[in-house]
Amino acid sequence: MIVPMRPVRCGRILATAAVALAMPLAALAQDRPAAKPDLKRGQEIASSICAACHGADGNSTIAANPKLSGQDAAYLLKQLNDYARAAGDKGARVNSVMSGILGGISAADRVHVAAFYAGQPHKPGVARNRDTLEAGQRIYRAGIPERNVPACSGCHSPNGAGIPAQYPRLAGQHAEYTVAQLKAFHDGTRRNSVQMAQIAARLNDAEMNAVADYVAGLR
Repeated sequence: MIVPMRPVRCGRILATAAVALAMPLAALAQDRPAAKPDLKRGQEIASSICAACHGADGNSTIAANPKLSGQDAAYLLKQLNDYARAAGDKGARVNSVMSGILGGISAADRVHVAAFYAGQPHKPGVARNRDTLEAGQRIYRAGIPERNVPACSGCHSPNGAGIPAQYPRLAGQHAEYTVAQLKAFHDGTRRNSVQMAQIAARLNDAEMNAVADYVAGLR
């Protein structure tokens, strides 16, 4: 288990980041379920379609595929909806595999499966690189003020649990998956979060790897 470093005060940097990263609630409204989700239906979809890549309970054992368990339902629903968008849509999240799968899942069923995975217990992960642990912890807790990189904890919470529904859980996520997403934001191949694209653009590969490994061990 990682023992958190005492937070470093970032003053103006964090205040500015909070404003820049705030996601309008109106933008989230469309991804909030309008009716009570059917968890049984969600489990059926998860078992028959999603489990091969993400695990029956959302605790993927494949490092390239994200853990879905314990994520906020509205956040998961937004990602599913973004995958389902047309590739030319500005808010689309482009992935041929996920887009193909979602072609057979209705908008209503996305609500059900997102709620099902959100309710599954999250299994913790571990940090594996002792040499970069301190650097990853520093970025997560304090950011990189000289480059206007805010502390990750400001949006994803000190323990990595995320802040529903805007910001996802990072604690325990596969480091390989987290790195891949940071690089996708950095390179512009993932476009469904302007805020993350701006932040990732200021990180180098070593910093991405360090913070991704650190959050894998957060709990």
